[in-house]
Amino acid sequence: MSRAALPFAHPRLSRRAAIEAGAIGLLGLGMNHLAPLRAAAATDAKPRAKAVIYIFLSGGLAQHDSFDPKPDAPDNVRGEFRPIATRTPGIHVCEHLPMLAERSDRWALVRSLTHPYNEHSDGHMVMLSGRSERPPAFDPNRPKPSDWPSIAAVAGAMLPPANNLPPAVVLPERLVHNTGRVIPGQFAGQMGARRDPWFTEAVPYNAKTYGAYGEYEFHHERGREDSKIRFQAPNLTLPHGLARGRFVDRLALVEHLNRQRRDWDAAAESEQFDRHRQSAIGLLNDPTTQRAFDVTAADERTQERYGRNSFGWSLLMARQLVEAGVSLVQVNLGNNETWDTHQNAFPNLKNFLLPPMDRAVSALLDDLADRGLLESTLVVMGGEFGRTPKIFSLPKAKLPGRDHWGAVQTVFFAGGGVRGGTVVGSSDKLGGHPAGDPQLPENMAATIYRALGLPATAVWRDEVDRPHHVFYGEPVGGLT
Repeated sequence: MSRAALPFAHPRLSRRAAIEAGAIGLLGLGMNHLAPLRAAAATDAKPRAKAVIYIFLSGGLAQHDSFDPKPDAPDNVRGEFRPIATRTPGIHVCEHLPMLAERSDRWALVRSLTHPYNEHSDGHMVMLSGRSERPPAFDPNRPKPSDWPSIAAVAGAMLPPANNLPPAVVLPERLVHNTGRVIPGQFAGQMGARRDPWFTEAVPYNAKTYGAYGEYEFHHERGREDSKIRFQAPNLTLPHGLARGRFVDRLALVEHLNRQRRDWDAAAESEQFDRHRQSAIGLLNDPTTQRAFDVTAADERTQERYGRNSFGWSLLMARQLVEAGVSLVQVNLGNNETWDTHQNAFPNLKNFLLPPMDRAVSALLDDLADRGLLESTLVVMGGEFGRTPKIFSLPKAKLPGRDHWGAVQTVFFAGGGVRGGTVVGSSDKLGGHPAGDPQLPENMAATIYRALGLPATAVWRDEVDRPHHVFYGEPVGGLT
């Protein structure tokens, strides 16, 4: 395919200019460099939505115990939870999702997403990048420059920023295992570290816990534990391409913004930033920008609706960022593979995992609808894989759970033109494999990219000007 046939490709620049433009674009700065890209987006693809919120349930949500119950299956498959009817005739979900059940006219399910991996790192890679094949020389223990770029990194590189906010933000934290292993699949990989998405740090990392929920810690074996961890005004880490001199320090956009203004000004002068970047740096002091990242000061009613925990605060922040102009927000819930319910699964799901998810996602849908944003915001929720059909017990475990299972999972979609009350595909009678209309991570990613207005011909170019496809599949059919 000729370059002329790729209208959404980046403009030709020198290697130095390309590196600068990529870093500037990720910061939301220097839009003079990205004007051709923005013009192409406006003329070549009309977005179905203006934004996407991708809720990632690290650890793997059990399809049987959430959105694909199997009440007629044997006891060792069915599990302890009973199904309940939703607002949509014929669609049933787990009894511990009553608020979402009442809102089924606003969401759809894909019950047949499949990939071949049963290990966490593999699953994170394919579900965060939208690529079923593992990248060359893939290392499950650490990210590598040869990894596929994440969906958030692609969106951040391909889309123009708005209101001086980056096009893509990941919150409330990076995914880091309690062993200290940084989970691969979250970063820009082959795009280069300068195009890593922005990561907030709203929950201080604690290597001894499984997923901080703000007012408490959660351990996927023991359940709720006392905690001193608190959700806080987040920091944003800088892309590596700008990690020079004083920029290597993290910027606390809310709590420390006033104190850092002098540092910004001095750094801008010493690094000889162009006037566009200097102007954008000044916009970081805009109260609107500050409010987009500040959720713990929200009014009592709003916090109660979303839930006073990292799930609720993160989705509230996601809504505020979308409203402020961010194109893609990835919400990691929760860290250290919180949804990895090998044991004690049913008490933990019932008491600590499903209720905050049910409340926060319902509040998000209501809030988006009330503000006229639901039709222009696609909400996607899934994990790195599903869970095994059969319940099992680990040695010495007091209560049973389910193991890793890439063969099938349910992915949740809402807003952005999605037809509510819709189910795409199905799993077999045991919930173990797709029975109809199987979908791949490529189809999920294509649905996200199309919603953001990226055309099927979209490519990103590496530092030696080689084109790389954005789309590797068709969007999920039947959702709209």
